[in-house]
Amino acid sequence: MALFRRNPDRDAADLAYSRVVEQARRPVFFTEGGVPDTLDGRFELICLHAFLYLHRLKSEQPRGAALGQRFFDAMFADFDRSLRELGTGDLSVGREIKQMAKAFYGRIRAYEQGLDGGDSVLNAALARNLFGTVAATPRQIAAMAAYLRDEAARLRRQGGTELLAGRIDFGPPPLPAAPDAAAAEGDS
Repeated sequence: MALFRRNPDRDAADLAYSRVVEQARRPVFFTEGGVPDTLDGRFELICLHAFLYLHRLKSEQPRGAALGQRFFDAMFADFDRSLRELGTGDLSVGREIKQMAKAFYGRIRAYEQGLDGGDSVLNAALARNLFGTVAATPRQIAAMAAYLRDEAARLRRQGGTELLAGRIDFGPPPLPAAPDAAAAEGDS
């Protein structure tokens, strides 16, 4: 009799969360994309990629709901651990986690509305959240909006079995389009 059995949903949630974090930590988001390389910027990128995964899981019911909850739990357990490592006191961690959860739910609503709405809705959500502490260029915002739409479409094309196993296949991070030659000449 095995004392500790592997839990496929927990393993899938852990793998999915590691893939989300791996993608969110890609340097190009900070160097080219304009996302601030701060705790806030890193949190925002994790939220954005977690949103993409959870958004896709909604179409994999009923198992997607249970896996989504396990994923959420794994993500917030990691946030809790990170806050403690950064020196946040035990009495403050709960309050901080509650604020982070509230922020995450707000991002979910904003990004869902952005995907359902036009570019102006999504661009505003990204400017307010992902780039909230910096003034991003319109090209950087447009690149992230295109990335979010492309990744949502990419995940829709991925098989449910793969996603339910936590194997997320994110695409390359966006690079803001270079200004066109006419605009560049006008600047000289």
